[in-house]
Amino acid sequence: MSRFPLRAIAAGAASALALSAHAQSSPADPSSSSPSAPSAPSAPSARSSAPAQAAGAKALNAVVVTAKRLDAARNALSPETGSSVYRFDSEDINALPQGENTPLNQVLLQAPGVVQDSFGQLHVRGDHANLQYRINGVIIPEPISGFGQMLDTRFADEIKLITGALPAQYGFRTAGIVDIRTKGAAADEEGQPKAFGGEIGTVFGSHADHELNGYVQGAKGPWSYFLSGSFVENNLGIENPAAGRNAIHDHTDQGKAFGMLSYLINPDSRVSFMFGSADNRFQIPNRPGLSPSFTIDGVVTPPSDQLNANQREKTDFQILSYQNKVSSALDFQVSLFHRTSRVDYNPDPIGDLAYTGVAANLTRKNEAYGVQADGSYVLSPSHTLRSGLFVQRERFAVNNTSSVLPADADGNQTSGVPFSIVDNTSNTGTTLGVYLQDEWKATDKLTVNYGARYDHVNTVVSEQQLSPRLGLTYDLTNVTRLHAGYARYFTPPATEKIDSTSVASFAGTTNALPSDANTAVRSERSDYFDLGVSHQATRNLTLGLDAYYRKVRHLQDEGQFGNALIFSSFNYDQGKIYGLEGTANYRQGSFAAYANLGVSRALAKGVETGQFHFGADELAYIASNWVHLDHDQTVAGSFGTSYTWHGTLLSADALFGSGLRNGFANTSHLGAYFQVNVGAGHAFDAPVIGKFKVRLTVINLFDRNYQLRDGTGIGVGAPQYAPRRSFYVALSKPF
Repeated sequence: MSRFPLRAIAAGAASALALSAHAQSSPADPSSSSPSAPSAPSAPSARSSAPAQAAGAKALNAVVVTAKRLDAARNALSPETGSSVYRFDSEDINALPQGENTPLNQVLLQAPGVVQDSFGQLHVRGDHANLQYRINGVIIPEPISGFGQMLDTRFADEIKLITGALPAQYGFRTAGIVDIRTKGAAADEEGQPKAFGGEIGTVFGSHADHELNGYVQGAKGPWSYFLSGSFVENNLGIENPAAGRNAIHDHTDQGKAFGMLSYLINPDSRVSFMFGSADNRFQIPNRPGLSPSFTIDGVVTPPSDQLNANQREKTDFQILSYQNKVSSALDFQVSLFHRTSRVDYNPDPIGDLAYTGVAANLTRKNEAYGVQADGSYVLSPSHTLRSGLFVQRERFAVNNTSSVLPADADGNQTSGVPFSIVDNTSNTGTTLGVYLQDEWKATDKLTVNYGARYDHVNTVVSEQQLSPRLGLTYDLTNVTRLHAGYARYFTPPATEKIDSTSVASFAGTTNALPSDANTAVRSERSDYFDLGVSHQATRNLTLGLDAYYRKVRHLQDEGQFGNALIFSSFNYDQGKIYGLEGTANYRQGSFAAYANLGVSRALAKGVETGQFHFGADELAYIASNWVHLDHDQTVAGSFGTSYTWHGTLLSADALFGSGLRNGFANTSHLGAYFQVNVGAGHAFDAPVIGKFKVRLTVINLFDRNYQLRDGTGIGVGAPQYAPRRSFYVALSKPF
């Protein structure tokens, strides 16, 4: 049973605290079954008698119980002591206006400290992206970032966002851990497991939106599976760069697939295989009314609203895992993974050159493979040791063939005859991380998690760091919990975002870069402090408050430099990020509501790498002044409510932001915005077709016309406006 639309807890201590009642196991909880649960016999044949069918149902139930017990063991590999954890279970997701059709980034925006940006990007606690995604505890190697979503919300049974001072288990991407627990075997209306089930659906609405989606799940003997897929097309693939309701040249086709197969070897071990694929194609939206900056001999420059630039993003991953609960004290999981990712930007060969001075046919490719292992050992009732290893090998390449025009030292065009420059690079790299930590239950009220991890990266740079971690939770009363933590972080640069452009190659052209640069982006090193409290004010109301501070050297940031909509990394010399978050969650009967509000500052000084992205005046200003990061937003809030009335779910959520940074060196900010979304859903039971579900959603109910970006600021490309009021209808048929 769902407790809150969004629950925030200071996690870690295992005492029966009312703040985290949702995490406690009841005596009937299958995950608490004895390790000696019997193995399941094979499923009965179709000729079995009724008693045999009942036995078959019992066998299937035994398999599901065993799987859930292994799920609980797998979850125990990932401690959360001292961190802030925000959970969305399947009921919470369904209570959002779009339900399971909500994009994953829009789900996460309902957590405190999460700020929206253009191209679907998220910023958690003043960091630029830097999110790590896990499925069932296994790291998903990061793809090349664009503006397509790689993961779908529909296969998630629970989504956790873990922030703050993270335990030693978590490394590399540390602004937040997005841990997705997948759906399991299908269940009937009474909650009993069944061999086969699923759902097929469609969504249609504004901007010529049309989507098909579906999934199947089930179990047979020791096997279980979940397979899902979706295809969507519409005419608003990327945010509109103009203020109008409909973007020009903004069609998108996006296909996603996910699958998980699991085999129970015996009651204490299993093998699982996960795979996913995303193939997203985007037209680059046009800005009408622009004037060409350059002329090309023998051609007529097309109007700016008739250009035809496109981008394709493709990612595939495969993960093979083996889990073994060796004893009541020892369990482990080992995973082998592989991921390929590719982004292709195809310019308008005449338009890009005439309007920007370069038409870059650009491809970025990255292939990664490696191993992840995590283990847990209960040394005593007071101490649980955890350790693990992560090793990744990468091959990455950038192919850049650019059409440019000759120019003088001041950038003035000297000829109308274009020529091509080929600027290709490739490299390999290795990332290694190991950790050891101890969760110590010092008293019934106090739990301490201390440890350290060692990380080494050898890509465009060779760097390493030993990082201590400390987190604790203390139950001040049976309704009030304190948590605190310190973490030393080491964040290597994402190889797929490193811009290897040769500055010298473009000298004397219309794409000449303003300065030389160090393109070897450095690893970020920071000290993170976190302090928070959660309080169960009443049986129905939970309150939380959390403060954080981060001091950074070699702060990494990203920007969209040039006409290709691909992000490139660079370093500031110093950074400081701090903030305060408040949360409130209320639930009574069929009514639920939540509210989150965060205040933050993200500042940096001095540019260390990627200097060619900046003008000389901006570099000089940043060298001697603390500047806001482009994604810094002083105030961010999310709010939501849901109510079930005579079987109809009514829901609404809202986002508030004081505006991202803009202007010279991010010295100003955009105006504040407030967007409200509403939805209504109902499940019908018709005579012939049986059960089917209908959901109506209105995005941006009050049709607020606001900018996420205005085209100015550090690393900001074209303007982007938030979507105007849009209507969607979703139909689905469970089976």
